[in-house]
Amino acid sequence: MERAETEQVRSDEQLLAAHIAGDRDAFAALVNRYQRELYHFLLRFLGDAAAADDVFQETFIQVHQSASTFETERRFRPWLFTISANKARDFLRSKARRRAAPLQASIDPGNAEGSQFIDLIESIDIGPIALAEKAELQVRVQAAVQRLPEHLREVILLAYFHQFPYKQIADVLGVPLGTVKSRLHAAVEAFARIWKAANPKAA
Repeated sequence: MERAETEQVRSDEQLLAAHIAGDRDAFAALVNRYQRELYHFLLRFLGDAAAADDVFQETFIQVHQSASTFETERRFRPWLFTISANKARDFLRSKARRRAAPLQASIDPGNAEGSQFIDLIESIDIGPIALAEKAELQVRVQAAVQRLPEHLREVILLAYFHQFPYKQIADVLGVPLGTVKSRLHAAVEAFARIWKAANPKAA
């Protein structure tokens, strides 16, 4: 019990340092700490549970192999998601599973009464959803997100589902801060088009 409590108190960076020093339990603690969040990121990104599980495992294999190269002044979480996003993109490319968004769908961007993307996302419980209507909403949002192009899907997941600051998103994706902002703007617009076309009554 004391060991578990200690692992909960230690930061990600402290756990990684302990792992590098030979503490086997520290690595297991890191995996457990990110098991839910990282898996759900991959599930939303890849749209396939088996693929998400495989890439999750590949991510932590890479973390284990590259642990000694981790710069101690950095934060572990953005580094972890950088590895995971790269693995996910590699998977999509290798399987030729990239999907394009239907940009030809008509929309009404001037409608001030339309729901905003952030309002829609914030209405969803990332954890277990007990209410049937919320479960249905989550499925519809997931379907819309899956129809986004890869480069827009990843930025919208990092920003809205996982609450990464723009600067950390830039680090994760390896792009300039301005690119993150422009991609996020484009992603929200594309999502709105897809959502309105698929859910005309909810738009």
